Amino acid sequence: SPPPPILLKMQVVYSLWHEYIIHFPKIHRYSLGAKIDSLFVEMISDISFAYFTNKNQKLIFVQRSIKNDDVLKILLNVAKDISALKENQYILLTEKLVEIGRILGGWHNQLLLQNEKENSQTKSERKI
Repeated sequence: SPPPPILLKMQVVYSLWHEYIIHFPKIHRYSLGAKIDSLFVEMISDISFAYFTNKNQKLIFVQRSIKNDDVLKILLNVAKDISALKENQYILLTEKLVEIGRILGGWHNQLLLQNEKENSQTKSERKI
């Protein structure tokens, strides 16, 4: 079966990032660049885990992905500010991360609603 759409979007944004990190100044490539790279990889892992794990653990991985999405946007902004990343590269990466963040936010809210429904059903079953 094909990968979920959000993972395809992550692959696209990571491929873009991979093209850009090669041109990072050496002084930043192994510090800031490496940190950004590891956050991308962590996010891909967490989204995969969220997709394929049992429903009780999905929320944890989605929340971690949202946190990493936010941190990535901040670090990419820093990279732009110190001229390690060009403005147009920053914009392209950030636009894609914002879109992924929206998807993650929707997924997060859906999981919260499912948990609420299950919790309220469990409470009503206890009353019976």
